[in-house]
Amino acid sequence: MNVVDSSGWLEYFTNSPNAAFFASPIKNQAELLVPVISIYEVFKRVLQQQGEEQALEVAAAMMQGMVTNLDVTTALSAARMSIEMKLPMADSIMLATARAHDAVLWTQDIDFAAIDGVQYVAKQ
Repeated sequence: MNVVDSSGWLEYFTNSPNAAFFASPIKNQAELLVPVISIYEVFKRVLQQQGEEQALEVAAAMMQGMVTNLDVTTALSAARMSIEMKLPMADSIMLATARAHDAVLWTQDIDFAAIDGVQYVAKQ
């Protein structure tokens, strides 16, 4: 299973330099978990920059994976990770979601560079 963080989705959708790194987990929809907070973050950014029609298209594409809602167990785990690893809320939810499903987290966020269970590529 795979979880792609929001920056990875944005990189992929804009065909930015690291798009190829994220293409494999995104295209493997049968193994793709999509935390609902990621849909929120990506939709918001695309809405701000490109408008509602494009934002809705992006959200629909993301929903081709298995959308995961935030449950209490994952929320509590994310809160612990946030404190222990000094991660922002959304980042800790992404990591907690990945760990709850024995999934790999794919990211270009430097905060994850040395964390087990993460595939990291430096942002270009």
